[in-house]
Amino acid sequence: MLIRRELPADAAVIRAVTDAAFARPGVPCPSAEARLVDELRAGPAWLPPLSLVAIDAAGDVVGHVACTRGHVGDAPVLALGPLSVRPDSQGRGAGSALVHAVLGAADALDEPLVALLGSPDYYRRFGFRLSGEFGIDPPRPGWRQHFQVRTLTGYQPAVRGTFTYPEPFDRT
Repeated sequence: MLIRRELPADAAVIRAVTDAAFARPGVPCPSAEARLVDELRAGPAWLPPLSLVAIDAAGDVVGHVACTRGHVGDAPVLALGPLSVRPDSQGRGAGSALVHAVLGAADALDEPLVALLGSPDYYRRFGFRLSGEFGIDPPRPGWRQHFQVRTLTGYQPAVRGTFTYPEPFDRT
């Protein structure tokens, strides 16, 4: 498995991987998550060094993750998501490799923290903890049990307040 930065030529396959990963019976494509990635990519919150793909042994893109610019109060932080792995490649480590790689890249860029909405059981293995432990509130109070933060080397405990996702997340 190879993890590398997204290339411009990857956009269509990332859309297909995201659609497959988030497919639900009776819900047409493109999925809300695939549209979200496209909208984020076209906006000011997009951070190209933090859009990564997983490549399998055959050279195919089987997964994608992106971190975009979010905020806690006025402090710039990162929002992780969506994380997508093609269904036939799930359970083989691509998702874990993508999360580890994007966290390492974010840390190398001196980012303070990464926030996400997701399963605590899944993301705990990467060091994510419920955001309330850090004085960070989710954008919606009902998300408290699933809104998590992973601090990085550049973290400052004074970064507290309500998290704000990039604008395209408001439409999903």
